[in-house]
Amino acid sequence: MLTWTNHSKRKMKYYRLSESRVKRVLNNYKRKEVGIAPGTVAVMQPTNSKHTSEIWVMYQKNKIITAWRYPGKSPIRGPLPIPEEILQELE
Repeated sequence: MLTWTNHSKRKMKYYRLSESRVKRVLNNYKRKEVGIAPGTVAVMQPTNSKHTSEIWVMYQKNKIITAWRYPGKSPIRGPLPIPEEILQELE
């Protein structure tokens, strides 16, 4: 069973992503990276629209930390700094 942080719910609303869309990314991702928060994983699935974009989901075990839509094609890189408020939600 998945749980959703308040942050993930706000981001999903902002990017117009449904729970079912996020679950599809988790079940059929095209890229997997170490998440920017300790102990997390980020997965990506490209969209099938005429405008290139990607949907990313960061999770920790069965907890969805955040989800977002990246415009274009994201670069492959190492972890980025994460805001303190999100780190506090993980505790």
